[in-house]
Order: sequence, then structure tokens, then C-alpha cells
Amino acid sequence: MSKGVNPSNPAHLYEQIVDDLKEKIASGDLKPGDRIETQSELARKYKVSLITVKNALALLVNEGLLFARAGKGTFVLEGSSGGTRLSGHKTIGLVLRDLNHPYFSMIVQSVEERAYEMGFNVLLSGSSGNIEKEEGQIEKFRRMGVDGLVIASLSLEYRATDYIQRLHSENFPYVMVSYIHDPDFWYVGSDQEQGGYLATEHLIRTGYRHIGYAHMGGKNLLSEVRKNGYSRALMDFDIPYDADYVFTLDPKRYDFGTDRFQLGYHFARDFKGVAKKPEALFLYNDMCALGFIQGALDLGMQVPDDVGVVGFDDATVARYASVPLTTIHQPADMIGRTAVEIIQKRIEKTDTGNRTVFKPTLVVRESCGAKKRAAKNSSTLGVLDPST
Repeated sequence: MSKGVNPSNPAHLYEQIVDDLKEKIASGDLKPGDRIETQSELARKYKVSLITVKNALALLVNEGLLFARAGKGTFVLEGSSGGTRLSGHKTIGLVLRDLNHPYFSMIVQSVEERAYEMGFNVLLSGSSGNIEKEEGQIEKFRRMGVDGLVIASLSLEYRATDYIQRLHSENFPYVMVSYIHDPDFWYVGSDQEQGGYLATEHLIRTGYRHIGYAHMGGKNLLSEVRKNGYSRALMDFDIPYDADYVFTLDPKRYDFGTDRFQLGYHFARDFKGVAKKPEALFLYNDMCALGFIQGALDLGMQVPDDVGVVGFDDATVARYASVPLTTIHQPADMIGRTAVEIIQKRIEKTDTGNRTVFKPTLVVRESCGAKKRAAKNSSTLGVLDPST
């Protein structure tokens, strides 16, 4: 273990890695232009997770000390100020709202791969749940001279933030990979309402008639859009909408910030105490759903026997859960690659549509109880094959 990282130190491990690498740069052990070790090598060296290393490197990139070249590694920049210019490099800035989010981690990988294929370098930044930091990073990347921006914004409201509106009005090459409702802005993503519809339709076709939805409330536009799909599916199958089956997961109540797993876990405790329970739940995203499943199991409930569960995102971890999660797949690979291609077209001023929306798909696993219920109900309810 590096002498700069100590598990008993109260500072976060990623902060200790940052300090250790800064010391090496300051002492001359790492010189301008030097390629530092790979993320895997650093993880082994410091005995930490890959995401801890990614967070540390992102901070050093933000500070203008390191420069990531997609597919080639991470290098020490000339100088140490955040005002470093990127002369001679075709560069995309990637601004994420949460480096730990499983879905956006998949976006990062696909953006980096396609950017490398097209000759771009990528600068990565996480806003750590802070909208002011997000705006500051957008401004910083522009000062550094990036050619385009791929943005996953913290803003979950209808209107774009002032910074996004400014990029748009100045015709700067940008594209959003987080949901934005306004059709005027550049966006690549999935049909979120249709995903909500598919999740609910599957539960209905599996044989459930009392289906709940757990979401993040009206201030989270994305959860509301998925709720619209839930409501539309109920209507199409002549199942009454019941407000008692709609649950709001309020982060302020549990004080978990952006930790959706913990939010779902503690929601399971509340759910157990509900007198009028739905037979199945569609939860806003996979991490909430996975937390709910773990919380339910710890409380003695059985999934799917006591409650069927469907999530949204198809995070990699979903298939390895204690009860593998049925979910809605978003094509993160296609979204990330397309975002880079759109940036290239915008730089070249080539005509291209400003809104690219992919169809989500259903991934059936054990958490919804499809096979059990289909075998039991098909003869009496005429339920269609839930895998279709």
C-alpha cells in the first residue's frame, strides 16, 4: 500500500490518493507528459476499488493536473492551474452528475470507447451532487478549450439550467445524456415513458392486478415521466389507478442524499407496515429496487412470492442480486457512442437531428415471479407469455 493511503485516516480514500499523486507531481516523481498507472494498477497499488480511483483521477483532471486520453491512459499536464489550454487536442468534456451511478458509469465507458475510435480525447468530471459545481465545470471546460460537451445534468426539472440554455443559444456543440423534456435541446437517451409502460405491462401480463409505483416525487421529472408510462399501461388494460399504490421515496425523510440503494432499503420497512399493499411494485430505478429487495428479505418478506419487483436501467449489478432483478434495459452503449457522433457532426456543422431516442427493452429475471405466476394463472386468466 502506498504510504499516502491509510484506512485509519478519517479522510476519504480517494482524497488520500489525490494528495499522494499531487505530492508525486510536486516532487517531480511524475513529470509533465508522464503517463500514470492504469486505473486497475492504481486500484491494486492503493488496495481500493476502481470507482475510488476513478473519483480521485476525476478530481485531478478537474484541477488541471491530469489529462485523460481515451484508450491511451491518463497523463500529467503542463503546469498545475485549472486554466490549462488544450491546444492541439480534439477534446470532449464529459460532465457527470454522479460518478458512482451505475447507468452513467456505463455511459462513460461507451463515450470513451467511441471517442477514442474517432480521435477525441476525453476530460471527465463529476459534479458530486452539486449543481453549482456542475455549472463551474462546464465553464472550466470551455475555458480549457474543449471542442464539445456531453452532459448528464443534476437538473431534473422541465427547464434547462441557465448554463445549458447559454450553450444552446451560443450553438456550442453539446448533447445531454440525462433526460431533458424540452424538445428544443440536444438529447440522446431512451424513451422513458415507454420504459415505464413496458415495466407495468409486464407485471399485468404476468397476472398482477394490484400494481404499485415507487418514485422520487414531482420534483424529479424523470420519475414523473416513468410514472406516466405506468399510468398509461393501467389504463390500456382497464385497471383502475389507485393513489394508495403510488409511493414517494423522499430522500429528505431518510437523509441518504443520492444513495438510492439505502432509500429503497428503508422504504421496504415502511412498505411492510402498509395495510393496503399492492401485489407488485415498479420502482423508479434499479438501485432503489435492489435496496427494496434486500430490505424486504431482511424483514422476512419473500420476493417475488410476497411482492413482485421490477426496476429500471439494467445496471450490471441487477443480474447478480440475491433475487436477480427484472428491469428495463437502456442501451447505454448506443447512447454514449451516439452522443460522441453527434458532437462530431455538430463540430463539423453537419445537419443532424437534435433529439435521438432509443427504444428501451424488458429484461425478465426472477424478481417479478413471471414463470411461477404464468404457470399458475395461464389456464384461468388467459395471461400471455410474460417473456414476450
